Amino acid sequence: MKRRSFVKISMLTGAAATILPEMSMARSSSKKSDRCFYELRVYSFTNAAQQAIVEDYLKNALIPALNRIGSNNVGVFTELEVGRQTKLFVLIPYPSIVDFTTQESKLATDAVYQQQSAGYLNAPLATPVYERIESSLLQAFTGMPKIELPGTFPRIFELRQYQSPTEYAGKKKIEMFNEGREIGIFKRLGFKPVFYSETIIGADRPNLTYMVTFDNMEAHSQLWKAFGSDPEWIKLKTMPEYPDALVSKITSTMLTPAAYSQI
Repeated sequence: MKRRSFVKISMLTGAAATILPEMSMARSSSKKSDRCFYELRVYSFTNAAQQAIVEDYLKNALIPALNRIGSNNVGVFTELEVGRQTKLFVLIPYPSIVDFTTQESKLATDAVYQQQSAGYLNAPLATPVYERIESSLLQAFTGMPKIELPGTFPRIFELRQYQSPTEYAGKKKIEMFNEGREIGIFKRLGFKPVFYSETIIGADRPNLTYMVTFDNMEAHSQLWKAFGSDPEWIKLKTMPEYPDALVSKITSTMLTPAAYSQI
């Protein structure tokens, strides 16, 4: 009798050990993350007609639908350079990774979205509405866990990517922004950053990506000059744990927001 009781208790204990962690994981996955996620899409085109269709889709179909499911402050930008076919840069914030992974299924059941996006979704195979879409999944830094809007007055935006030679180097550079307070230097000098993030899925990893804004190109030059000579920045970049080799390549793209951009 005692043995049967012991076996029964052992079985219950074993089942609890299996079930409780699963319940804990389920609760954790359902909680909103303290840091939001971003999807950065880059549409490339072969002609202006393609771009016009995609812009109509973004303005009248995708952005309103994303807003309905909780993804607000969607940014759409074109390159500042003139004289060549532009690309479209689309920044979509998601409150959690679950919101990112479920957005396609939600859009599929949104009747208004399906109707408004018909020309984009049902484009003939012989005449596609874009050349390619490059897409990256980004996670916000702990030092700036949410998007920050710069205001509605005219501005230009700079999208910067820092590639690192190794994953360790990439993490150290992110640490430099967070614990090293590099983000604070940007804010103090007046850069008005929109977001800072680590690329979780995308090309050229390991890398981090961020966006800052300026009144105009003159302000852009003045602020970067001020940054380079800032005593706090000079002290930070000369610390032995943060050598220049943490970053192997920097790319910068100057952008201007579309009229319907929410950033």
